[in-house]
Formats: sequence, structure tokens, C-alpha cells
Amino acid sequence: MKVLVLGADGAIGRGLVKEALYRKCEVTALLREPSRLHEEHAALTIRTGDLLGPGAIAAAAAGCDAILTAFGSEPGEGSLLPEAARLIIEGAHAAGVTRLIVAGGSGTLLTAPGVRLMDSPEYPQELLPLAQAHAEAYEIFAQSDLDWTYASPAAWIEPGRRTGNFRVGMSLLVTDDEGHSRISIEDFAAAIVDELDDPNFIRARFTVGY
Repeated sequence: MKVLVLGADGAIGRGLVKEALYRKCEVTALLREPSRLHEEHAALTIRTGDLLGPGAIAAAAAGCDAILTAFGSEPGEGSLLPEAARLIIEGAHAAGVTRLIVAGGSGTLLTAPGVRLMDSPEYPQELLPLAQAHAEAYEIFAQSDLDWTYASPAAWIEPGRRTGNFRVGMSLLVTDDEGHSRISIEDFAAAIVDELDDPNFIRARFTVGY
């Protein structure tokens, strides 16, 4: 399978590149600064370009079977997420790619019926604008006519190891017996490529946690 990875210079994007290559995919990464991806592999092609630039996604996605996006932004730059969502959809259409998997945010996951994680008192207020931008981007993806999947990580995601052992949910935050919600970047990437290999959440959202 040929896939385009967007946001490949971020922690989650690098995890997706590594996992997709491990699963024998042919990977193209679109990067504004290619030096930020320190991965070398015969099946990896790095294209220089800004995904926010006109035509960049369509050109990079040509001939691909799917787009995986881990495009993110720093706190204070959340307004880029809805814009990027629109450009990703436009680029997919222009390239004739119908399959899209988004590594998104966890703020819109529910902690109880009707209660979003981002609305809980414990949610860091400094991250709220970014969570709101992720929520807006999610709605843009959800309203598209692509075969989209939106993957939300656990509340806490960090580098770790690939165990292959995690639980999958849909809209409810996955927590362990002590109420903690966490996942490694490596297992989050594995869950996303699992969905690429064996689709179970077409035009739906899923989440993973230990």
C-alpha cells in the first residue's frame, strides 16, 4: 500500500512513518523541512513542500492509496488546524485519494454521556483553544465525503514502546482500573495502521488506551 504521511516531522507523525514502513507500506512524507525527519528507508520518499501551500498535498498524494495525517500545531496556533483540514480534503479530492486517517486530539472524547474531556475542570485551560481547534477540524473531516477515520489518543500520550496491547473505544475516553488514560506514541501509531490494514471505523472516530 502507498501512503502519504502529513505532519511526519512531529512525534506522532514520525511514529506513523516508522509503523507504516514496518508494515511494508511505501511511504511518502511531505515536509517543509526534510531535515527534521531522521528516517532512512528504501520505501520512504521525502517530498519538500508546505501542506498549507497551494497544490502541495495533491502533488504529494498522487498515486497513493491513503493519506495519514498527524498535522498539529503548537498552543496559540490552533487556528491552523481547521485550515489544514480543508486543504487536506481538497488535496485528497484533487489526487483522487478517498481514504483518510486523521491522528487528532482527545479533547472531544467523552468522560461521561454528554461530557467532553475538554470541558472537565481538570482540563488544562492553556490547552483549551487548541482542543477547540481540534474539535472544529474534526467536524470538517466528519462532514467530508471521504472515507475518513478520526483517531483520538488517550488523554496522555508520550514516547514509549510498541506493545501491541491496548483497548479500542469509540467516543468514550479509555481509562485503566485506576482511572488513568494513557497510550504510547508507538501503540497509537500501531492502532492507526491497524485501521489502515483492516478498516473498522470508516466515517467514524475511534480511540485507544491501556
